[in-house]
Amino acid sequence: MRKTYTGSCHCGVVRFEADLDVSAGTGKCNCSICTKTRLWAVNAKPEDFRLIAGEAELTDYRGANPVAHHLFCKHCGVHPFEWVDIPNMSGEKYFNINVACLDGLDIDELMAAPVSYYDGRNDNWGSRPSEVRHL
Repeated sequence: MRKTYTGSCHCGVVRFEADLDVSAGTGKCNCSICTKTRLWAVNAKPEDFRLIAGEAELTDYRGANPVAHHLFCKHCGVHPFEWVDIPNMSGEKYFNINVACLDGLDIDELMAAPVSYYDGRNDNWGSRPSEVRHL
């Protein structure tokens, strides 16, 4: 079910809200940055995401994938969301919202949602990695 969530980094300087349907599914990727940060994300279209506070407090880290903007709070280091530009697998810009940064997320809803796994490590985004237990 689609719901408006609020969320933030750990210190609360960066705050956002997003219209999400967690029950539609979440995702985990095995690329180097997602593996190291253990990113578990739910996608949002640009029109469904609103940064409420802290834009100037974000650092944009871009790794091997030049269209992925991994945003971190300069103060607490938490990665509340990222955005992925075009060209990408979907053909449109989208946001990956860190489920751990959502306020009031129903754990039962999260656990019941399907999880998709992406093989970013091998730049094979449409395939499931052979090993996902560590994600």
